[in-house]
Amino acid sequence: MFNKRVKIKDLLATDATGQEVTVMGWVRGFRNNQFIALNDGSTNNNLQVVVELGMLDETTLKRITTSASIKVTGEVVPSLGKGQKLELKAKTFEILGDSDAEAYPIQPKKHSLEFLREKAHLRFRTNTFGAVFRVRHTLAFAIHKFFHEKGFVYMHTPIITASDAEGAGEMFRVTTLPFDNPPRNEDGTIDFKEDFFGKSTNLTVSGQLEGELGATAFGEIYTFGPTFRAENSNTARHLAEFWMIEPEMAFCDLEDNMNLAEEFIRYIIKYALDHNREDIEFLAQRLADEEKSLPQDKRSEMGLLEKLDFVVNNQFERITYTEAIDILLQSPAYKKKKFQYDVKWGIDMQSEHERYLVEKHFKKPVIVTNYPKDIKAFYMRVNDDGKTVAAMDILAPGIGEIVGGSQREERLDVLTSRMADMHVPVEELSWYLDTRRFGTVPHAGFGLGFERLVLFVTGMTNIRDVIAFPRTPKNAEF
Repeated sequence: MFNKRVKIKDLLATDATGQEVTVMGWVRGFRNNQFIALNDGSTNNNLQVVVELGMLDETTLKRITTSASIKVTGEVVPSLGKGQKLELKAKTFEILGDSDAEAYPIQPKKHSLEFLREKAHLRFRTNTFGAVFRVRHTLAFAIHKFFHEKGFVYMHTPIITASDAEGAGEMFRVTTLPFDNPPRNEDGTIDFKEDFFGKSTNLTVSGQLEGELGATAFGEIYTFGPTFRAENSNTARHLAEFWMIEPEMAFCDLEDNMNLAEEFIRYIIKYALDHNREDIEFLAQRLADEEKSLPQDKRSEMGLLEKLDFVVNNQFERITYTEAIDILLQSPAYKKKKFQYDVKWGIDMQSEHERYLVEKHFKKPVIVTNYPKDIKAFYMRVNDDGKTVAAMDILAPGIGEIVGGSQREERLDVLTSRMADMHVPVEELSWYLDTRRFGTVPHAGFGLGFERLVLFVTGMTNIRDVIAFPRTPKNAEF
């Protein structure tokens, strides 16, 4: 068998000196024709491989270049160097794949994140992105673990759908019709009857509506899959393709929803801290170093580890939308005209408003509830005041909204009235309304953008740096 290798992370975690092992990985550095820094992606820490002088011929030595892949079998011995307790004394050596040192774009030096975005297919081999994507993996695993332990059913909702859950209209069309000459109806509109699905379809913006169908049968479900928004937003917080976690729970009201969302966020962050401490410590130091060049007022008040521990160990603040607006109107930032966007009851709060509440006023995550119904989706339950809906957003330091959810409108007459007011076609969503016709129940759910969560936990500042291959306006590389 070719692969009898020991992972470098496991090897470095032991005191296994004296035994013979095989390691494989990519060369991070080679000095004095003797010392190889080897990394296999399991950790940011390199294993020092020692090649005795004279063991390899000149031709082979020249092939030990940055990112060349090698296989080494040798004896694990105590290290005499600083920063490592053991190293590998090579006995057999094989180059698995050459790497042209001059052509390889990621040299052993500091590169900007902008440069690495252009080399997204290779950036995983850097320490920063190695740490980010190992943390991303752990968070994804923790999400499934959390819901599984609570008895939720994992549903795969459709990626191709005929519905627009948000009523946003910013969707990617899916079609097999010819672009240059599509079939048309007599009035000139496109005849989708000749399309693959026989109707207009698009990439999903949310699995929520289908998730509600599952919740009204299984009680509690969650989705975790890709979603798509055709928003022309070139910001550090928006992607055209991203992953969403969307639980839906029957027999559940707004307070139950808030309690679950808060428990969920604290659970998965704690899981990452417990299982990826080394990676998060590396990212925390990277963030601290990066912020040294910023003015004092632009720096984070807490370090990354301190911020994450704070979220895990403190109850989230809970306020109504009306209370939030009052706080903003009384704030020094508003009175000194420091907000770019106006503040008044009825606005959809901007990121600057959300971050003020979290970072300046409460200095902790905040759950805002009971938003004006005119700025929220049709499926959110109308409160008794007739002006607000039982919605909730969780706001986090650094990024603003991280979770959006609500108690869903379970009353058929109120729901259809809301749909009519918001011009949502009732006939196209008759299947959705069946959940209200046949045994309706109070139910609730929320959505969490996975990349925003990864952004928060890793301390990265651009959402394009926490997904492997970002999809943004005019950018769909790889």
